[in-house]
Formats: sequence, structure tokens, C-alpha cells
Amino acid sequence: MDKRVPACKPEAPFDLDEFLCFSVYAANHAFNRIYHPMLREIDLTYPQFIAMTLLWEKDGQTVGEIGERLYLQSNTLTPMLKRLEVLGYIERNRDPLDERQVRIKITASGRKLRQRAFEIVQRVRSATGLADKKMKSLVGQVATLRKSLEEKLPE
Repeated sequence: MDKRVPACKPEAPFDLDEFLCFSVYAANHAFNRIYHPMLREIDLTYPQFIAMTLLWEKDGQTVGEIGERLYLQSNTLTPMLKRLEVLGYIERNRDPLDERQVRIKITASGRKLRQRAFEIVQRVRSATGLADKKMKSLVGQVATLRKSLEEKLPE
């Protein structure tokens, strides 16, 4: 047993508000409620939005690279990318140097969407009420938390 973490006594009452996992879960739901109506305006779901954000960051990534960054399996990611293609925001093509790889490229329509998405990000940032420095610190802390938890995942 890890001696740094005090053991919970079975008879001790639970206080949900003290669970870090619940705080993250509840914050995620709040983010979803903020994003949903704004993303509906541009006909995107949140997973589609973060995929587009990743492509605006670096165009021409493979499906595998995108899945790795977004923590999504290809069986989840592929239908989402097909929908983005139907919307006209991306093109999916086999890599000519490696036919096993599918590369995702942003279309002109997808590039135009970036400005509207930027406005949404600004509105959500404002809704958090956090100063830029505090937000950057919190993002770093959550990333550290995720990495720590991933290190403890069973093989």
C-alpha cells in the first residue's frame, strides 16, 4: 500500500465534492454545455471540433497521429473524419509513400471555419473567468494529473 496516500476507512462517509475525479467530470459537463450551442452554429460536435483544432495546428496528419493526440481509437475516429469530409472541411487520402496510412488535409472550407472556431474558443475562455496565466497553469496541472494516472494504467 502507498504510504503517501492516507487509507480510507470503510465507515468514513463519502463526500462527493471532495473527489477530484468528480470535479473533473463535472467541469467536463460544464464545458460541454458551454460548447454545445456554439458548436451547433458551425455544425460540429466537440470531438469534431478538437479534431479540426488539431488539424489547424498541423495539417496533413495521419489518422493514427490524430487518434494518438486525441486519445481515440481508429474505429471511433474514422466515422468522425468521414462526417467532417461530408461537411467539406477535410479530405482523406492514402499516403502515396505508404498506402497503409490515410492523411487528412483541411479544405478551403475547413480553413475558413477556423476564424469562427477561434471566436468560440475566445467566448469559452471568457466564460471560465480565468486569467491567461491561471488558465495555462491549470492546463499544465491537469496534463500532469493525466500523465500520472496513465502511468498507473494496467498493461
